[in-house]
Amino acid sequence: MPKQVDHRERREAIARALWRVVDLRGVQHLSLREIAREAGISHGQLQHYFASRQALLTFAVDFAAEQTTQRISRSLEQLGDPPHPRDVLRLTLTEMLPLHADARATSRMNAAYVLEALHDEEVLARTRDAMAQGRAQMKGLIRRAIADGHIDSTRDPATETDLLLALTGFATLIELRVIDPQDVLKAVDQHLDRLFDQ
Repeated sequence: MPKQVDHRERREAIARALWRVVDLRGVQHLSLREIAREAGISHGQLQHYFASRQALLTFAVDFAAEQTTQRISRSLEQLGDPPHPRDVLRLTLTEMLPLHADARATSRMNAAYVLEALHDEEVLARTRDAMAQGRAQMKGLIRRAIADGHIDSTRDPATETDLLLALTGFATLIELRVIDPQDVLKAVDQHLDRLFDQ
């Protein structure tokens, strides 16, 4: 009897192959043929799962986001119940920076997707919506921290959210080895200390 193929598992394996291509060889090698080669399957097999490069890239970005969410959820379980909002923000920010192999692959995937979005209206709308949703979640966390007395009530949640998200710009500086990751963590911690200083 022929072996049953788990289609979701196969799609995830192809997405991981895409991550490796972006991570190790760069966006310029992001073709379906190159990804199929990395995944150890034929071009035709890959097209059975993904009809286009955009469909594969979209799935790979969504899968990367799922993996990040799972890593954050596992880490949150270790922070106590309920976790302090400062710890939640630090964890979220550091997972958005290329500070370990999985986060680096996700960061590079996101950079590739943003480049794609600049030339594709559908990808642009999708990316903008996802980023706006992430911003809204962070803003909600800051609002609750203000309401619970963890952050000074004179702080503006929108401005503080934008300043926190600006810290994710360290990703490029880490990737280009302009700033050492430990110095980035120090800057993140100092910013959070100022935000939560009463």
